[in-house]
This record gives sequence, C-alpha cells and structure tokens, in this order.
Amino acid sequence: MIRTATPADLPNIMAIENASFPSDAWPESAMAAELESPYGRYIVAEDDGRLTGYAGLRHLPGGSDSDVQTIAVAAAERGRGLGRDLLKELLDTARARNAKEVFLEVRADNPIAQKLYESEGFVEIGRRARYYQPDDVDAVIMKCDLRRIA
Repeated sequence: MIRTATPADLPNIMAIENASFPSDAWPESAMAAELESPYGRYIVAEDDGRLTGYAGLRHLPGGSDSDVQTIAVAAAERGRGLGRDLLKELLDTARARNAKEVFLEVRADNPIAQKLYESEGFVEIGRRARYYQPDDVDAVIMKCDLRRIA
C-alpha cells in the first residue's frame, strides 16, 4: 500500500535512507522539513505495517515543473517493482499539480535507477560533475515531459 507520509514515519524513512545512501544520506532535520513542507508530497510504501520504501516530490504552486527529490526502497524489497510504483505515484502527483515536466538527479553509478527512469519516460539532459559528495560521483540530470507520456 502506498500512502502519504507523515512526520511519524520519519524514523523508518531515515532507517531506509541511511541504509540506502550510507555516504550521502540526507540529515534527519532536512528530511523532517521535507515531510512538513507544503510544496512537497512524500509517500511511503507499507507491507503489513512495515515501511518498505519512500519517495518525495517538490512542486511550487503555479509552477509548470516538479522535481523528484528522492526514492528509496529497503534492500530486502528491491527488484519487485516497488520503486516503479513509487515513481508512478509521484508522476501522478505532478500531473495533478499541473506540472508539464518532471526533473531529477540520479547518481551516474546507479544504472538500475537510470534504467527505471528511462523506462518511465525520462531522458538525460545533462550532468553535474562530482555532485554526490563525498564520493565525487556525477549526477545525471533527467527530465520527463508529462505531455508526451500517458
């Protein structure tokens, strides 16, 4: 089940965040601020009361674009389509907020995530050198034109 995240989900989100991104996890204070921001929508996936993944989208009122802030799935749940389900929910949210385009950054050393995004209509539009620190990994900037996908 996918639902909107609440501040009560923060400890479980941070457990997945820290396990998924050991060298560059978001600080808990930043994640807490995201969960409470009126400009975002964070969602969580639950299975039998256990949080198995989360994702977040930012969209400013009146804007024509949205940004995927993060997607993470617990290691034991990967490879089952949960990341795709979370991404599709974010794209639906962007459409509901009248976004025409959705942007994201993904680590250049994460081809699995890149393939997922490409399969949902994202294309690479640029790179940011050494964006992910302290690992010195480039960010692949991707865009999805919602007007071109169903």
